[in-house]
Amino acid sequence: MRVYMRKSLLQIPSPSEEACSVDEEEAFLKDPEQIQDELPQPFRMISKLINTLIDDAWSTIQNRAQIRLAQQLKKQSPVLEATGQIQISGKTNCLASSDDGEYVFAGVSKGLCVFSALTNLAVSAWEEEDVEVTSLCVTCLGGQVYLIATVDDMGIARLLVYFSNFITLIKVINEPEDVSRRNLCTKFELSRGGDFAGVMLEGNGESWLEVYRFPKDSWLRELELAQTTSQKQQTADSQDGVLTETVPHISSVGDLKLSPSVIIMKIKPPKSISGTSLKSPFEVLQKTEDGSVIGSGQNHMISSRQWEEQETIFQSVYKKYLDTIESMKTEDKPCEGTFDFLLPGGLLPMFGEVKGPTGVPVAISLWWSGNHDLLKYLLVRPTKDKNDKTEVEPKPDVVWPNARPILCSAVSRCTKYIALGLTEGLLTVWDAYLGLPLSVLSIPRDSDIRHVQFMEPHTVNKDNVTCSTFQVNPKTQVLVSCKDGASHVVVSVRGRDTTVTRLTERSEDQSSLPSAIQSIPFQPNLVLFMSRNGTIALMDSTDGALICNFGLPASHALATPWDPVFLLDPERQSLFIRGDKKLSPDELLEGKVAASSLFIFNFNQFSFMESYRDTQTSVQAAKHPGTWEERCELYLQDRLQSLGDRNKAMAECWNQLQQHAASVRQRQEKHLNRTAVTQRSQIQSTRVKQGAKA
Repeated sequence: MRVYMRKSLLQIPSPSEEACSVDEEEAFLKDPEQIQDELPQPFRMISKLINTLIDDAWSTIQNRAQIRLAQQLKKQSPVLEATGQIQISGKTNCLASSDDGEYVFAGVSKGLCVFSALTNLAVSAWEEEDVEVTSLCVTCLGGQVYLIATVDDMGIARLLVYFSNFITLIKVINEPEDVSRRNLCTKFELSRGGDFAGVMLEGNGESWLEVYRFPKDSWLRELELAQTTSQKQQTADSQDGVLTETVPHISSVGDLKLSPSVIIMKIKPPKSISGTSLKSPFEVLQKTEDGSVIGSGQNHMISSRQWEEQETIFQSVYKKYLDTIESMKTEDKPCEGTFDFLLPGGLLPMFGEVKGPTGVPVAISLWWSGNHDLLKYLLVRPTKDKNDKTEVEPKPDVVWPNARPILCSAVSRCTKYIALGLTEGLLTVWDAYLGLPLSVLSIPRDSDIRHVQFMEPHTVNKDNVTCSTFQVNPKTQVLVSCKDGASHVVVSVRGRDTTVTRLTERSEDQSSLPSAIQSIPFQPNLVLFMSRNGTIALMDSTDGALICNFGLPASHALATPWDPVFLLDPERQSLFIRGDKKLSPDELLEGKVAASSLFIFNFNQFSFMESYRDTQTSVQAAKHPGTWEERCELYLQDRLQSLGDRNKAMAECWNQLQQHAASVRQRQEKHLNRTAVTQRSQIQSTRVKQGAKA
């Protein structure tokens, strides 16, 4: 038998594009399960035509977007120069303006300075060695008396008062007896009018919120008496020929005795949920006292054994992911709390009854980092017993649970609406009066929300109480900024679809990421953008167009552009920006500290504001609905105005329900017919078998 042997080895031919056809290449890339699902003609030709049209449309959209971007880059926006400048000795860390716009308060490296907003001159100062104020909050007690809350770089909270060119220290909130066991203050905020204050403290790995009530009326009388006594003393000294200082300083708490403040609440973060011994819903409701506060998750019927079993199953199923998370975990930090004071209003009697002057808050909203719940506490609680102590940790009066952990929040000026930024780009706008969400939507970006703010006009009523107009069918605008640099404007109207307008795109360059985004309070359609590279821009929120840039003098640069120090004064319609003088390389090597200044940009002196003033509608400050009848009337008007939208939505919902019921009925009929056919066939086959056996 002959055997044919190859003289040379068989070589594999090199692949070529001409060797394989396009159909074979497409078949190789196709899913094998889709081979049986190919559309027959002529539907396959129609599908190809539609895909071609979509590709052509998308390429046209991209070309137009590139052309629009190139035109915007070619268009040079004007650069506005500062209209004023304030020289400050030392480093400015924070700024705040008074409610009436008369004064600007600056926290500096050695205390506190007060400037006149009209003349831009220093009128008073409070100096203390080794006290660098890093946080500042100011409110008007009445007349020309201003309450000041400060936090320094060592975490010490101080309460001061400014009146008649005096800055007086009232109290040190967390004065440490032992430095090694001191409690650090992370936030110190005052309610408008100075009736209440909230202090967030940390110590020994824990955090808590302390709420204080201030004797506002007593302080005003005592300060007036002190001022009268001081004037009489100065008159007597002048008659005796004794010279006195023109601007005296009272920096010791012993120089002025005021009535003590009262702590009314001490709130700690909610405890972690664990197993319970409760076995019935009745026991759970009984554990919840009156049964009105439900949603915190603390009272349930899950036993400790069930909890441990679920935890074991969860650990075993997601062990790979949990190990990765554990390796990425850092040192545990105490929970951070965010709180806001709420004005009276709403249909709930506990938050609606007003006892006292207009503008005094009746509740406080609070949420903790990593938690899903928004908690509400009443500031004035009815005492059931004379022996009740107000400093005992209270339970929340209202709990609003959310689907995801809360990252940031914002409250409208009238405290009627609350916006919550949740993880994974979810935004929820709550109607605090009705206790219902006004809108819930997901921001079209896979990035967490960093900051939210209501874009609303700034109005002041006769009582100097800031509020918003109470419209029957209001439109809320929320400015949302994400961690990836994208920003959006969300417009929500009850009964209508929520619209989202994108202002800025996601930035790939870390230096161009926005460090601060703020809505202009006296012109809500304008948004201020401050980037990490030092640029300061003003944009129109309606179309995202760049209006202008703010430029500092050539000798100065924006101080700490990653955390800029600025202030928007709604009364004077001005922007204050801290700028540091540029230093030479030799001065930097010597460690010289740059001199800082405050540059003022007065919007009333800019010509471009005329077009926005013409389009801006006049806003009137409405009276706050204080009584129960007024709130019911407001609610009924709201329901009457939204009747058409609700009827339309109800009709659409009813049509959807009818269509769904018809489809369910058809499926049931088909199932019944199939079952009947199957039963008949089984009966016939049984009869045939029985006949064959017979």
